[in-house]
Amino acid sequence: MMRYLDANATEPLRPEARDAMFAAMSVTGNPSSVHAAGRAVRRIMEDARESLAARFGCQPADLVFTSGGTEADALAIHALGQGRRLIVGATEHDAIRAAAAGADVLPVDGNGVAGLEALAAMLVSGPPALVCLMLANNETGTIQPVAEAAALCRTHGALLHVDAVQAAGRMDVSLTALGASSMAISSHKIGGPTGVGALLLAPEHRTLSPLIPGGGQERGRRGGTPPVAAIAGFAAAASVPRDATRLVGLRDRAEQAALAQGAVVVGGHGPRLTNTTCLALPGARADTQVIALDLAGIAVSAGSACSSGKVAASHVLAAMGLGTLAGQAIRVSLPWNATEADIDAFAAAYARMADRLRPPLVSHAA
Repeated sequence: MMRYLDANATEPLRPEARDAMFAAMSVTGNPSSVHAAGRAVRRIMEDARESLAARFGCQPADLVFTSGGTEADALAIHALGQGRRLIVGATEHDAIRAAAAGADVLPVDGNGVAGLEALAAMLVSGPPALVCLMLANNETGTIQPVAEAAALCRTHGALLHVDAVQAAGRMDVSLTALGASSMAISSHKIGGPTGVGALLLAPEHRTLSPLIPGGGQERGRRGGTPPVAAIAGFAAAASVPRDATRLVGLRDRAEQAALAQGAVVVGGHGPRLTNTTCLALPGARADTQVIALDLAGIAVSAGSACSSGKVAASHVLAAMGLGTLAGQAIRVSLPWNATEADIDAFAAAYARMADRLRPPLVSHAA
């Protein structure tokens, strides 16, 4: 039996999302068609848009459906970054780093938290900027002071884009409450289907230049026929209440088991998502740990899942100053349906793995 503890790569599909998708797939039509069949499908899509907008703090007209978080990030940088210099957090996801290549880098501390004083200094030292700062890190779960960063940006005439892909569904997330210019979310990170996400916009940025032009869908902001069934599943998954208290208890149990084997909890002294822990085992390569746990029936990861299956030293952990430990850390991220039995199995497998991989003690006897 595989124990799946890699929710930050993708959450298991929630039954509510599956039911909504099946219901939507039973209705035939293109939402751009003006006849009754098209209008019926469009109503499903617009109901989902209204539900997601209410859940994540924007107006329905300000929510643009995309193929996922990566496209939403790229669209924000393409549209809002025109004529502005770019500033990105040192621990941003590769989706941001690729779309904002050559940007100035905002440093983080040992817990992975971006420095607001450093941001203020960067904002006053050049032309107006677009700042990209993720709400919660995909590898460590570290939560950034996004609302405070947004206030700084407004003071200095800068815009702020927030990658909330990992945060959505795991903590309270509202574009309006954060005060950001835009925000990216993704369906499969909250228990919905893959292949759909959204870019949420502040009202003043409602009109933007498309990254993918086409037939005028999404108010001309993103071309292509929308995947209505996936959109329905996205909204259904987002509507399910969180169970943060139960997950944080399970996460803490997993951490205690790893600490007993000599592990280090990365970013453990800062604010984190309730489902995420990053565990470094000194002397044991991250890829070796992932393989050992996989053979024991435990699915975890090392860093982001968006690296074509490659396991390498994490730029996130390197930015936090971990040195060699940056290549010796795994990510354990609990899905919505994690159980105590999953944690017990992980603890036993981790102990066996640590015994095999821990470097032998060197005797200094004369």
